[in-house]
Amino acid sequence: MKIAFFANTDWYLYNFRLSTALRLRSLGAEVLMVSPPGDFGARFAEHGIAWRQLPMNRSSLDPVRETLVLRALVRLLAAERPDLLHNFTVKCAVYGALAARMAKIPAVVNAVAGMGYVFTSDRMKARALRPVVSGLMRRTLGHGNSRTILQNPDDVEMFVALRLAPAEKIRLIRSSGVDTNRFCPTPRDSEIRRPLRVLLAARLLWEKGVGEFAAAAAMLRQQGREIEFLLAGMPDPGNPRSVPRAEVERWQQQGTVKWLGHVDDMPALMCGADVMALPSYYREGVPKSLIEAAASGLALVTTDLPGCREVVAEHGVDGLHVQPRSAESLAAALARLDDDRALLRRLGGRARDRALLHFDQRNVIQRTIDVYNELLPVPLPDDSAFKPDDAEALRHVA
Repeated sequence: MKIAFFANTDWYLYNFRLSTALRLRSLGAEVLMVSPPGDFGARFAEHGIAWRQLPMNRSSLDPVRETLVLRALVRLLAAERPDLLHNFTVKCAVYGALAARMAKIPAVVNAVAGMGYVFTSDRMKARALRPVVSGLMRRTLGHGNSRTILQNPDDVEMFVALRLAPAEKIRLIRSSGVDTNRFCPTPRDSEIRRPLRVLLAARLLWEKGVGEFAAAAAMLRQQGREIEFLLAGMPDPGNPRSVPRAEVERWQQQGTVKWLGHVDDMPALMCGADVMALPSYYREGVPKSLIEAAASGLALVTTDLPGCREVVAEHGVDGLHVQPRSAESLAAALARLDDDRALLRRLGGRARDRALLHFDQRNVIQRTIDVYNELLPVPLPDDSAFKPDDAEALRHVA
């Protein structure tokens, strides 16, 4: 049994899907990763997983170039002959579904974690692309022996309303999961009061609320509050709404935020933070940084928008909601947590409980395998085959 994963970055596959790949290997499957070139692809060999490079530019709109990419993907799939192809992101889902049909791959799973730039931005380019992308999705996602995995009910409703995929082929799996053993609360001395540490960890896109985060930091600094603002992540040149690196460096030079860049050891970073703020108005699936922070017992501050509301379901109970595009709303919520450390601890505890109940990695991976088994002629083994040594391997995924 061979299963191939196809995504638009090797970073995504390594950080979000390696645990699933390791689980599949423990069940006897061969796993192949496919992505454009990048800095993370070579790491798969350390785990005994093959990686193939595809000369794909995820932001390209050149029809000649894109035709060549599709042909290259067809050739790769025809040579590798996976029993199932699992595609991630809208572009990879469309290309992967088309290529799988041409290469006669017997089963396809398309995972769309959030609707992204094309469906959320009001910019002219996005509005022009929207009907084109919608048409391609209608023609590809529901074809043949396939399923579409979405991460929140809002996206399910949107897919059905726009007929982007047949309702009977859609499956809801909330998030890509979090290892609740690696991401866990650390003891804190409640008697020692220190400056509140607020973290935003995400791709540095304007729609993730990065600008509002910096503006809120400046506001609270002007009020004389000693709050540390940590920004983890890199600009994304492949996205037209990326925050320029020069802007981030300017915030750091002004002392508004401390920019950490890319962080490999996210559990350690979470241990030193008190709050995860993600004032996103991006059309999220379920943000990875929020569920990792929830599992780590951090208080969560985010918007009441699709994807984010899956993690913070009730304002004041398992986190705080803020208004999108409002630095003032974010600053007020953070000031509230700065003043009320009992609330800070209570929200962190509730976030941890919610992570254990809804986002535990083991459950998410098993639900993904259940979707595979709907399509495969010979199902993969069930959960009873997952041994303690497999769990130990997953705990040590970087």
